[in-house]
Amino acid sequence: MDYRELDLNLLVILNALFEEGGVNACARKLGISQPNVSFALAKLRTAFKDDLLIREGNRMKPTSAGERLRDPIRRILATVDAELLHAPVFDPAESARRFTISTSDIGELTFLPMLLAALAVRAPGTTVRCYSMRPEELERSMAEGTVDVALGYFPDLDGAALYRQKLFEHPFVCIVRSDHPDVAGELTLDQFLSLGHIVVAQEGRSQELVERTMRQQGLSREIKLQSPHFMSAPLLIARSDLITTVPRAVGTTYAGIAGLRLLQPPIAFPPIDLQQFWHRRVHSDPAVRWFRALVAELFLGKDPTMPVEKPGKPATAARRSRKP
Repeated sequence: MDYRELDLNLLVILNALFEEGGVNACARKLGISQPNVSFALAKLRTAFKDDLLIREGNRMKPTSAGERLRDPIRRILATVDAELLHAPVFDPAESARRFTISTSDIGELTFLPMLLAALAVRAPGTTVRCYSMRPEELERSMAEGTVDVALGYFPDLDGAALYRQKLFEHPFVCIVRSDHPDVAGELTLDQFLSLGHIVVAQEGRSQELVERTMRQQGLSREIKLQSPHFMSAPLLIARSDLITTVPRAVGTTYAGIAGLRLLQPPIAFPPIDLQQFWHRRVHSDPAVRWFRALVAELFLGKDPTMPVEKPGKPATAARRSRKP
């Protein structure tokens, strides 16, 4: 007999016949009619060329051929139930899963400190691998399943198979050395435009928001240095009268490296929408679902680089955005 001719439902009925020892009892257990059970048994007998069960007194007992089929059928049905019909379970406390994420230029500085701390407590056996990719490479990697989640600012990541969730809006700050001779208090527009600027332009697209706003307002400044290496900027700022405009997460890191001062920009630069993205391929993966839920718990409506609001002050309502 070709296995492709065998209906799995027939094996369910045969297994119930083995367990119940009768057509009527089998029908009651499976919630089907007695004629359907009899019809199925006839098909099974034809397929296996054996009676499979014969009546002895008030019960039906397996034949020798039926007895040989009994345990294999039970194992087949148990495998189907456990591995095909029941969703896999992710246990973070016991898992050794490696989560692969891609971040934008500010992603690691913004997300990783709190995320790694939470994983150390809730999923201590898990690890994280980070990549920085161009949008087309990132979308391909997510479709292939080599990247679980993207965190950060990715304005070009808009494929039809992608989901997204907006976490929070992240502001820009200006940075000067703490004893800057020309900037004593708040930064004015005239001061901002007259100073020499360092522009840190990495793979991420956040700097484009600054440049676009400047063009739209017809403003220009003197760029003394443009570099993709953000680690050199704080030392250069600390030893000069230059200024730079960067996402707050980067600025906070800069301030910790050297004696720098964070200032409110005199221009209303649009905030950066920081989001998490994932592909339809892993939408139902229990491990990735747990990871996304953890990210949302930690960051939905909560920018970790912003000062903690005082008690009694209403928090800004968080909005969730998803692209199906």
